[in-house]
Amino acid sequence: MHAAFSITPPTAVTLDASHAAWAVLDDPSEWSAFGHALDADAATGRWESQVVVEGMHCAACAFTVEAALRQVPGVLRADVNAASRRARVVWSAAAVRPARWFAASASAGYPLVPAGDLQARARRTREGRVALWRWLVAGFCMMQVMMYAYPAYIAQPGDMSPDAAQLLRWASWVLTLPVLLFSCGPFFRSAARDLRQRRVGMDLPVALGMAITFAVSTAGTFDPAGPLGREVYFDSLTMFVFFLLTGRWLEMRLRDRTAGALEALMNRLPDSVERLGVGGRFERVAVRRLATGDVVRVLPGEAFPADGVVTLGDTAADEALLTGESRPVPRPCGARVLAGSHNIAATVQVRIESVGADTRFAQIVALMESASLGKPRLAQLADRVARPFLVGVLAAAALAAALWWQAGPGQALMVAVAVLIVTCPCALSLATPAAMLASAGALARGGVMVRDLQALEALAAVDTVVFDKTGTLTRDTPRLDRVYSRRGTLPGEAVELAAALGLQSLHPAARALVQAWADPHRLPPPWTTTGVVEHAGQGLEGTVRRSSADTAPRRLRLGSAAFCGVPSLDVDTAQVHLCDAHGWVASFVLAEDLREDAAAAVAALVGQGIDVRLLSGDRGAAASEVAGRAGITHARGDCTPEAKLHALQHLQTAGRRVAMVGDGLNDGPVLACAHASFAFGQAVPLAQARADFIVLGGRLGAIPDAIAQARRTLAIVRENLWWAAGYNALCVPLALAGWLPAWLAGLGMAGSSLVVVLNAARLARPPVIKAAA
Repeated sequence: MHAAFSITPPTAVTLDASHAAWAVLDDPSEWSAFGHALDADAATGRWESQVVVEGMHCAACAFTVEAALRQVPGVLRADVNAASRRARVVWSAAAVRPARWFAASASAGYPLVPAGDLQARARRTREGRVALWRWLVAGFCMMQVMMYAYPAYIAQPGDMSPDAAQLLRWASWVLTLPVLLFSCGPFFRSAARDLRQRRVGMDLPVALGMAITFAVSTAGTFDPAGPLGREVYFDSLTMFVFFLLTGRWLEMRLRDRTAGALEALMNRLPDSVERLGVGGRFERVAVRRLATGDVVRVLPGEAFPADGVVTLGDTAADEALLTGESRPVPRPCGARVLAGSHNIAATVQVRIESVGADTRFAQIVALMESASLGKPRLAQLADRVARPFLVGVLAAAALAAALWWQAGPGQALMVAVAVLIVTCPCALSLATPAAMLASAGALARGGVMVRDLQALEALAAVDTVVFDKTGTLTRDTPRLDRVYSRRGTLPGEAVELAAALGLQSLHPAARALVQAWADPHRLPPPWTTTGVVEHAGQGLEGTVRRSSADTAPRRLRLGSAAFCGVPSLDVDTAQVHLCDAHGWVASFVLAEDLREDAAAAVAALVGQGIDVRLLSGDRGAAASEVAGRAGITHARGDCTPEAKLHALQHLQTAGRRVAMVGDGLNDGPVLACAHASFAFGQAVPLAQARADFIVLGGRLGAIPDAIAQARRTLAIVRENLWWAAGYNALCVPLALAGWLPAWLAGLGMAGSSLVVVLNAARLARPPVIKAAA
């Protein structure tokens, strides 16, 4: 997932000059390093690319980047998330090249960096270091200016001569210059960029307030007898700059930590690995040069570069960020390892089976990128309010200056400054995305991937959870318990035929039959299959022919009793049937082991006031037996996919808010229809799942955890929105009344954004789940 290139974009560019800086991105071989093709024809079709936006810190910046990208012909869609500072761009390879829209964003003042660029973290570290220096300079100068201003506050008439007072003003003016020219640089550059683009950004009122304060104070210093000479406000200026920089620096650190799960995951792939070459010697190559079938050597402490099988050695792997399993997992010779997991025990050799976008790692990263760029409904509403609110801020400041002008120009301008600063809607814009990203990161660390941030809002309102049975409440793969076969067919022959057909399916029952054959034989069944069709919720149909003999092909069906046209066995456990053109061939009784935490998870859901139900395609008796063991009182079996969908819609019609938990294989319709949905099971193709949430590990407790987390998230979002609204409702009248000095307005603005982000950071802690008594 790491790009092989590293681009350092210029900070100020024109469209034509900057195009050459990103010319390397026009090479089609580089596009897959930071995106993927949406159409079969990658050369001329649509692409979706993921990029990091530099220099962005608020919703207004996100508006600007989106507008700049959408104006480029060939860019079909652009979504920017201010909290994660990432963008998703959908573009047509037939109409435009990446360098064109990279340059367009840079010309708007926001350079783009390909997601996964090797130098992105180094640049972000440099930016953080410069921000820290700006804060330190502002803090040092603020303390000195306050020391020079203190005598003026405590002096009685006649205590200080005019010359001494003027000397203190000059000293304060000199010490304020570094703050204005260096510490305030980001505010002024952003405001100038907004003015050039004829737009209103969140830094424009702040920069305007700083400039007015310095201009009024400078006029009072150079012309003490003039109309603005009564007061100087260098102490207020340096103080509110220091407070703003403090809030912005802490906010940046908190937001980086909030979105850190995505970066921590993306950076788990190594840059290079030792690959077995000609002559049996290992040579170090870039990970992106690996291909299926290569053999690599992975040392202790290194990450596995791709999905594969251990061919030499035994080790243990850390798969915490990929499966939610916090403990090291044994990976002996012959075991499968996942890209992005860490080898922590011994040197092993691995044969590569999946690379690039086909790995589980890439699918998880795609899910997290999609979630980090989502804009929930509440966030979209706040974004729409923010821009007109900024225009209102400027109008309110002008009105305040006009109302106070009779009291003196200096005081009128400082009241306007207080209004400009205190009403910046940064907290409003951060209220929802900061909380949603913090929650998505916490769920990811617990093994639950969020596909759509909007789903968190829907999940918080859920009052009913519907479980599928096989592969969800029960373990991924059942075990073969008994075989009944017709006369003339040995049970082993029946298992061989069923396994040959079952190899073409990911259904847990099919995998159970494949595993029952593979455990003693260690080889695939000696049959070739053609024309295999899987009927959702019913079974498989296909033609098999023995590979090593000239025998007639056999058309077989493997699935439910109704699908095979045979009566069910009188047993309460799951069963699969096999038939051919002559009728019944065999029946396989499967034993399903309930997941260890199934009963605890159901009890936790009931403790949250949630109604729990079971819908299964298996026989009613088998469904009821598993439901009873799990503690579920409402169970229904013999459900086709259509019947499951009808039952779900009936619950929704009755006013229920329903979450569906399925294995993601034949539950596509109900997963898509539910208000919120979970795909459960290791074999789910993550990139194709229709669920809102993907449970990576085998822990059913992730379901009540996720619901509790979603409810906490919505509660904190509401707290943030109320705080932002209440802060402005309180402070704006105070500023208009002249009771809020500039330094206190700066403290209020910085503090409001910081409170919102700190409140969102509480979501990083796991929720406390109480089981039903």
